[in-house]
Amino acid sequence: MNIIVLTPVRLFGDGLAACLGSQPHMRVIATISELADLRTIMTRNETDVVLVDVTQGINLFDVRAIAAEWPRIPLVALGLNERRQEVITCGRAGFAGYVARDASIDSLCTSLTEVVDGRLACPPDIAGCLLRALFYQEPNEGQSATNPALTKRESEVLQLLGRGLSNKEIGNELCLSVATVKHHVHHVLEKLKLQRRAQAMRQMQDAPWIARTGSLGTK
Repeated sequence: MNIIVLTPVRLFGDGLAACLGSQPHMRVIATISELADLRTIMTRNETDVVLVDVTQGINLFDVRAIAAEWPRIPLVALGLNERRQEVITCGRAGFAGYVARDASIDSLCTSLTEVVDGRLACPPDIAGCLLRALFYQEPNEGQSATNPALTKRESEVLQLLGRGLSNKEIGNELCLSVATVKHHVHHVLEKLKLQRRAQAMRQMQDAPWIARTGSLGTK
């Protein structure tokens, strides 16, 4: 099994590579610290699974893009808080499995083997939440399954909304007037079929890639 380890902590990455490399059926082909380097490594090497350290925070939009580009190579979230919403968010980001923060090396090796074999082991309550999340993700009758495309500027505004910035702070970030920001916020909420900006913040936490769907390329 060829494994790529992605973690910003070099000491942790080297230790993890040594532990996994001691397993007879496992080989760590690269230990990297930046998500941007992952594409290069995956293109040049035969890879069976990618282990991604999520304890320091990770750009879930970029993870989703990589998962879509290499759908047959599973991504595994390492160090995940085994809570319902965090597991659901990782699943929506493209992770095929996860390893909880309190897992042992033996559990990690078992999880990697199961994920590569196409299986996902998780507690019954988490499995139930995943099934319910699939149900609630289905669009209502007459509602489109995807959000209308955001413009480039609307995508930028939504990203800043997700960080909890006020209209004035968003204006300062993007060099826009408050009135213009209000205009963009109104259109973002309208396109996402939301009533309040707090709902947009929640959607950004659950599915951050929605702010990167702009395809119109206009301001």
